[in-house]
Amino acid sequence: MRVTRRGAMVEPMCRWLAYSGTPVLLDELLHQGQYSLLVQSLHSRMGAEETNGDGFGVGWYGEGDRPGVYRSVEPAWNDANLRHTGASIRSGLVFAHIRASSGTPVQQTNCHPFCHGHWLFMHNGVVHDFAKVKRDLVLEVDRDLYPSILGSTDSEVLFFLALTYGLEDDPPAAVARAIGFVEHVGRAHDVEFPFQGTIATTDGERIWAFRYSSEGKSRTLYFSTAVETLRELYPEMAVLNELDDESRLVVSEPLGAFPGVWNEVPESSWGVIQPGQDELHPFEPVAPG
Repeated sequence: MRVTRRGAMVEPMCRWLAYSGTPVLLDELLHQGQYSLLVQSLHSRMGAEETNGDGFGVGWYGEGDRPGVYRSVEPAWNDANLRHTGASIRSGLVFAHIRASSGTPVQQTNCHPFCHGHWLFMHNGVVHDFAKVKRDLVLEVDRDLYPSILGSTDSEVLFFLALTYGLEDDPPAAVARAIGFVEHVGRAHDVEFPFQGTIATTDGERIWAFRYSSEGKSRTLYFSTAVETLRELYPEMAVLNELDDESRLVVSEPLGAFPGVWNEVPESSWGVIQPGQDELHPFEPVAPG
């Protein structure tokens, strides 16, 4: 927990975006919009904290089977390498995350997105009382996966729990089991609301996004309106003609204030961005059998 300038206790809240569609420069994704992700790193409007300066990360898919990942403990607004890199890398599937630590160290291995094989994963939220439940959660991770945990965050443990439960075969079911196990362990340790957050994960072809909290008051999450509809709403926006109809953004906070562009993901929901029809479904954790 942290103290705001008004003295109220709040939980840190990260900011993130996930993009799928026409290949674009990373720099365009990170800087586009009145409230771009880099603007949010300094001046978040919907975060519990205005500033998110505990590191950042960008993951993208290009040549080869594995994603590229660039992570740094520098504040996103102060990293010259990010600007140089972003101006020369173009991708059709990108994850970007700016971090506000919930108490774990500010170090590169704790920055999102996390990567395993061809999968990326990022989380905005918290496993409450992580120090109490960490041992039980980590011991549930598959023995062969455990050595790949490099950092000390609750988010990375959540990723490896999902991998343990079959993320590569059925992401919604795996995340439901992972959060269900977090809630089971948390309540065994008298944690009233064990989980809070939004999650995004991808295999490089599809993006799955989740919004859920044990309390029923989840972190914010939005998806962009279909591009063909946006062209009708804003014919003067030339950039929309450069994007194919499959292009879509999922964001923790809208990147601009244009009416009709952003749609809030309902509480306790999961969705998938994929070739063809995207989907949105109710989400419910699955407790251990």
